[in-house]
Amino acid sequence: MNIVIIGGGFAGLNLAKELLNHPEIQVTLVDKNNYNFFPPLIYQVATAFLEPSSISYPFRKFFAGKKNLQFRLGELVSVLPSENKVILSNGELSYDHLVFATGAETSYFGMENVMKNAIPMKTLNDAIVMRNTLLKNLEKAAICKEIRKRRKLLTIVVAGGGPTGVEVSGMFAEMRKNILLKEYPELDTTASNIYLVDGGDALLAPMSEASQRDTLEALTKLGVVVKLNSKVTDYVDDTVYFENGETIKTKNLIWAAGVTAKVFNGMPAESYGRGRRMATDAFNKVNATQNIYAIGDTAILTADNNFPNGHPQVAQVAIQQGINLAKNFKASLQNKPLKPFVYNDKGSMAIIGKNKAVVDLPSPKWHFKGFFAWFIWLFVHLISLITYRNRLNTFYNWMVAYFASDQSLRMIIRPDKKQQ
Repeated sequence: MNIVIIGGGFAGLNLAKELLNHPEIQVTLVDKNNYNFFPPLIYQVATAFLEPSSISYPFRKFFAGKKNLQFRLGELVSVLPSENKVILSNGELSYDHLVFATGAETSYFGMENVMKNAIPMKTLNDAIVMRNTLLKNLEKAAICKEIRKRRKLLTIVVAGGGPTGVEVSGMFAEMRKNILLKEYPELDTTASNIYLVDGGDALLAPMSEASQRDTLEALTKLGVVVKLNSKVTDYVDDTVYFENGETIKTKNLIWAAGVTAKVFNGMPAESYGRGRRMATDAFNKVNATQNIYAIGDTAILTADNNFPNGHPQVAQVAIQQGINLAKNFKASLQNKPLKPFVYNDKGSMAIIGKNKAVVDLPSPKWHFKGFFAWFIWLFVHLISLITYRNRLNTFYNWMVAYFASDQSLRMIIRPDKKQQ
């Protein structure tokens, strides 16, 4: 069985790992990057509390010595379902089964200026660009004599009240408290505001009311200005515009407000459902196809009775779908019945700041906050990293940050344009 997987995130990599060393299955994983990375910790790279290598690992290093796993660096251009073939940016591949595990990309809801000028928070490259942008703006503010321009350079607006928006806002508040005035004494007379804005009426909308309430309280105590029911409509000339007529002057609009799936050439229109996600049956097979599957954020599966509108686009869904599909591939080779996907919700969590987090567990319905929740968040994210090396690096950096309330990773490193 020749299986081609497009995308090496949570879904794709867990599918490949489950098929490891199977004598009758050959797997080729295709990704536009030559490394896997851990999206839940992207914001810590962006705020210079972790280095990129702490949350990433090369595919070829991971696949080394694994005879039935191959890696191909490339980007999908189109699919030819009638020929069981995919066209890549650097060639083509044939398949018996094709699996889309392409995740999601940032959605700007059709706002061109926001897309051009805001700072996204989706990829490792986004995180490095964000880190460089924020550090450069701090350096500009340090020598800026005009108070209004300086305030724009220091003001940060985070759009999106989900886990990413909450976590990055809390991190900025901790940095302002423990680092900013110590390293930038020139700014001791300038107020810097951090805004967290969301179009809904609560932060962390999918989580419990207790988590929403505790998060709002903790962020407010840290000095973050939370603006709910505040939908961004434009961002032009260093000004964020809201639907209610309000505006905020800033050089730093960080966009964590939404994601959308990707559409691929060659796939039938009937294969797509809500949010451009590929609609699948209970076994993750894409509608209107015979041997094409979709898992993770790019898929919407409505056959799970507990999630009739599709599953949330979170890591646990992607991991569990990858593992379940691998078991079904192996079962099909043995002519055994396939197992429909049923999501096991293990809970939700978000970190807010040092010793501050919220955790919701579904069964029984428990809610935790404060230090214990913070410790659970650290433990779960640490063991979820792909290798022991990643875990050790991250643990070391976290311990330094915890006891020193600081890190030494704030370096502006830019590629030479001549080499791009």
